[in-house]
Amino acid sequence: MRANLFFAIGLVGCGGSSSVDPCAGVSGDCVAIDSGASGEDIQAALIDVPAGGTVAFAAGTYDLQTDLSLEVDDVTLEGAGSDATILSFAHQIDGAQGLLVTGNGVIIHDIAVEDTPGDAIKILGATGVTIQHTRVEWTAGPDVNNGSYGLYPVQCSNVLIEDSVVKGASDSGIYVGQSNLVIIQNNDVEFNVAGIEIENTSSADVHDNTTTNNTGGILVFNLPGLQVENGAGTRIFHNQVFSNNTENFAPSGNIVGLVPTGTGIAVLAAHSIEIFDNDIHDHLSVNLGIISYTPTMIPITDATYDQYPTALEIHDNRLSGTSDMPTGELGGLLISAIGEIQPNPPYIVPDFAWDGVMDPARIVGGDYSADDKICIHDNGDADFINLAWPLGDATLPSEDMTPHACTHAPLPAVTL
Repeated sequence: MRANLFFAIGLVGCGGSSSVDPCAGVSGDCVAIDSGASGEDIQAALIDVPAGGTVAFAAGTYDLQTDLSLEVDDVTLEGAGSDATILSFAHQIDGAQGLLVTGNGVIIHDIAVEDTPGDAIKILGATGVTIQHTRVEWTAGPDVNNGSYGLYPVQCSNVLIEDSVVKGASDSGIYVGQSNLVIIQNNDVEFNVAGIEIENTSSADVHDNTTTNNTGGILVFNLPGLQVENGAGTRIFHNQVFSNNTENFAPSGNIVGLVPTGTGIAVLAAHSIEIFDNDIHDHLSVNLGIISYTPTMIPITDATYDQYPTALEIHDNRLSGTSDMPTGELGGLLISAIGEIQPNPPYIVPDFAWDGVMDPARIVGGDYSADDKICIHDNGDADFINLAWPLGDATLPSEDMTPHACTHAPLPAVTL
């Protein structure tokens, strides 16, 4: 039997209440939120909705001054469309994010979250996360004062993010951290520092997304000092990754602040990664960069952290465009190394750049053992450089890709 609690409290600037019941057509328990509802009404609905129920928002713009939270399991939050139902936090004065979800089995679809001072939609410690047809945007464009993360599941499992749009995050548009079993597909991610970031996460499929006009398109990072460490098993495929040349606007001290403006795909200390069948082009710094944690020069106090990228399989991608304007500290590393082998500027960065740092414990006969190799093959006429960090070591930078003529077994598809 459907219970329908309908909030229709007037709110200045929201245009009054709607005559359309947003719960129409929804089966089961449904709480309807009219366009005139206040933040207090919405929070009450998120507290009172029964497990397995739906909170359905009518079309309209909701002017919210405090954050929202949902702790109930198996709840669906739905709007009338990502351009029709807008939760605006432009006037928020209290709370660390727009919406915090800690309940399991959440489904969020057809809704927008705009202009949060902090993170937009954070989902913490949940099993079962589905986000569809959702838009997160900072409407003034890239700005250091924008919130850090757009769609932000952390320490979650069974995560699906699809058919959504994120623009303007000062850290990552779509960020999945310390999680397991993740699919990110068919999203449009623009004008963020990092478009899509997979961090300390295992078994993630990132495919059929468009990432453009970010600082960096797609990042796969492992970082030290987190509760879940040494993620592995990410596949990046069938993505359009191009023109990610927006100047890095991350706040000072953020790790993504080290990402050079104009980075297509970056792999930092990640393991068992397969990158294939992507279109990657027109980046000012580098189309695809592979780096250990070492060149960051940040001290590591975490004894269990594995700082070296291993078991990478990069194949059958299409790369093009000239990278000749690397920036920042890591861009400086590119320029310094390339200057060793290219006689005169402007220095052109090869499509693939690897810092060349290897784990001494894994080296057998001067190279990684077969299971740990970085394999690069069948990428058209894409070129490569081993930066041989640190410069001044016995090994000079090299453009020889021969040591990477190897293969690993394909990674399995993620099934939720």
